[in-house]
Amino acid sequence: MATHATNMRPHLTLPVTERDHIQGLATAPVTLVEYGDYQCPSCLQAYPIMIDIQEHLGDRMRLVFRNFPLSTVHPQAQRAAEAAEAAGAQGKFWEMHDYLYEHQSHLDEAALLRYAAEIGLDVERFDGDLREHKFAARVKEDFQSGIRSGVNGTPTFFINGIRHDGAWDLETLTRTILAAAEER
Repeated sequence: MATHATNMRPHLTLPVTERDHIQGLATAPVTLVEYGDYQCPSCLQAYPIMIDIQEHLGDRMRLVFRNFPLSTVHPQAQRAAEAAEAAGAQGKFWEMHDYLYEHQSHLDEAALLRYAAEIGLDVERFDGDLREHKFAARVKEDFQSGIRSGVNGTPTFFINGIRHDGAWDLETLTRTILAAAEER
């Protein structure tokens, strides 16, 4: 009995739920999950590609972001992930997500507080959440789900639950997502 190639690739072990940060409709034929690190140069390269793909595919795709800070290589990644989660607690995850990538070279404490103010967060609450590491467990949960799903670097993408092992340039990723949409 032949095994289809996609059955051999790692699958997403933690299904997408309301706990996730999602852009797009639940009825979209394709769900793209990205495991990313805010200090990762490759993730920064992927950031505008994700925007372009979302604009091109519209309601045909929903995007999910999960934290995968590679702290041994990127010392500010964990703190940045916690900052995104703290912003999410105030309803502004995606605004902080975008700010962190758009200002990747400045992820120190003062910068994070400045970004919080610039996107309209309650800065005192945000600062307290960061100092208390209130969202460290959430970041760790994302990280561990990535490990269980076969993530070993960033960015890593899953298309409808199956790890995408090919190139993630705009053309290749768009073509792969469109093919997945047609399979449904």
